[in-house]
Amino acid sequence: MKAIKNITVGFIVSFVGSLPIGYLNIVGVEVFSKSGLNSLVSYLFGVIIIEAFVIYFTVIFANQLMHNKKLMKGIDFFAIFFLLLLAFLFYAYSGQTFQDHNYLLQYVQYSPFIIGMVLCGLNFLQIPFWVGWNLYLMNANHISLVKKLKFHYILGTLIGTFWGMLAAIVILDSLSRNTFSFSKYIMPICIPLFFVVLAMWQTFKVYKKYIKK
Repeated sequence: MKAIKNITVGFIVSFVGSLPIGYLNIVGVEVFSKSGLNSLVSYLFGVIIIEAFVIYFTVIFANQLMHNKKLMKGIDFFAIFFLLLLAFLFYAYSGQTFQDHNYLLQYVQYSPFIIGMVLCGLNFLQIPFWVGWNLYLMNANHISLVKKLKFHYILGTLIGTFWGMLAAIVILDSLSRNTFSFSKYIMPICIPLFFVVLAMWQTFKVYKKYIKK
């Protein structure tokens, strides 16, 4: 049961985290539009191979931090800021367009698999993203990372990343061909609101755990 829960939570977190119009998705749109679905799948495999290493090491790091009770108290408070920051970033990047990333189009002439690995490796922002999420999920008892269970969580995150990016890229490519903007409501309103609600819930838990006592 814990294994299924780990896979499900990992899938949801990474699926939602794959939706912003970042440069990985923008390049993915170019790969898909110029070379087709097979090249896009190859590109996504390159991305998730690097992400597998990143998530694994951030899980190990976060698991060690969990044993430090004083530090975890600070992390409980930091989680509120972290969730609000995610809400802000989703809102701030919702207005980006494909034209904002034209300088990335030069990469599509190379092997899609190598492109995915290189660009994901250069995405240093995913390290604090995953450390923050791992700590939040462990502290809230949403996941268990003991022994082999951490690999179920990592599997869920990789599946979520693959399908999240695939869905985002295919939809963005389709919408780029017409005048309707998918991001008009989803990116600037729904997803940021989701993280704001999580931040409010975390604030309530911090109040009960530390302040009320």
